Amino acid sequence: MLDRQAIMAIIPHRDPFLLLDRVTELESGVSAIGELDVRPDAFWVPGHFPGHPVMPGVLIVEAMAQLGAVALLSLPENQGRLALFAGIDKVRFKRQVVPGDTLAMRITITKARASIGFGEARAEVNGELACSGTLMFAIS
Repeated sequence: MLDRQAIMAIIPHRDPFLLLDRVTELESGVSAIGELDVRPDAFWVPGHFPGHPVMPGVLIVEAMAQLGAVALLSLPENQGRLALFAGIDKVRFKRQVVPGDTLAMRITITKARASIGFGEARAEVNGELACSGTLMFAIS
């Protein structure tokens, strides 16, 4: 299992924008499973939405992408590189994610070349689908 310190050794994200608390399974270049504890003091809570905080969908997608970046950048040949969004396709939101939830995410890398990678990602709360989609990464 990778904790936040180990995750930060692989990807460059830092608070308040590091959206992974732990990676529980990792097969470098193939797949990863990770979690984010959605905290009541998260930076977006006061404004999205006052009195009824809902995790922004773009942050859910970003959390899944960070997990994909861990899967791709944990390969020795990608050490020290960046994984940037190159595309987001077929993303669907199925349930709200709120403070107190644990966002459980999984990504499977479906195609990877030297500078491009694709992954099928999904995020769940208590086994209920919250978001899914196809993510495309540019490795620079």
